[in-house]
Amino acid sequence: MTDIATLAASTSLATVALDVPLDRPGADPITTVQVRKPNAGELRGLTLMALSQLDYGALETLLPRITMPVLHKADIARLDPADLMQLGGEVMDFLLPKAAKEAVSPAT
Repeated sequence: MTDIATLAASTSLATVALDVPLDRPGADPITTVQVRKPNAGELRGLTLMALSQLDYGALETLLPRITMPVLHKADIARLDPADLMQLGGEVMDFLLPKAAKEAVSPAT
């Protein structure tokens, strides 16, 4: 398995602090989740339109592929809606081209 430092150096990585910690039986609660920018292959079976609309089914498929700790479908189903929106927002940010991000918030 790839460690976090290697991922941060080679790809975009965002940390999301969950508003409501996610409990897993026999483990410490998850309070933060790292989201990695997906590669094109990790988008298989999904449409960019569904992701851009923050479609639950699309996020449920993609998030297990790009989160650390890995959020499984059962975990995603138990997320607070605000936390799901935060994670989806990071996915959206990763999908925007640099030019679109610069147009919205130009560097000063």
